[in-house]
Amino acid sequence: MVDPQDLERKVLEALRTVIDPEIGISIVDMGLIREITADEEGNVHIKMTLTTPGCPLMNLLLLSAEEAAKSVEGVKNVKVELVF
Repeated sequence: MVDPQDLERKVLEALRTVIDPEIGISIVDMGLIREITADEEGNVHIKMTLTTPGCPLMNLLLLSAEEAAKSVEGVKNVKVELVF
């Protein structure tokens, strides 16, 4: 079992490494991450938005966020939800 708050903090730090290639700023610093929740089993749910609804890099950013979260020790499953 993991500490959910610690896991959320570590996932947030991992998401700082995801850079929007068009702007050159991390998705965290751009304010695209709306919420991160984790449970004791290592399940992580990320709610994120995009700069525009028709963002051409949507799939890349969502996949990159998922991969960054999965790289954190203790994370078992990741769901990235797009919200506007």
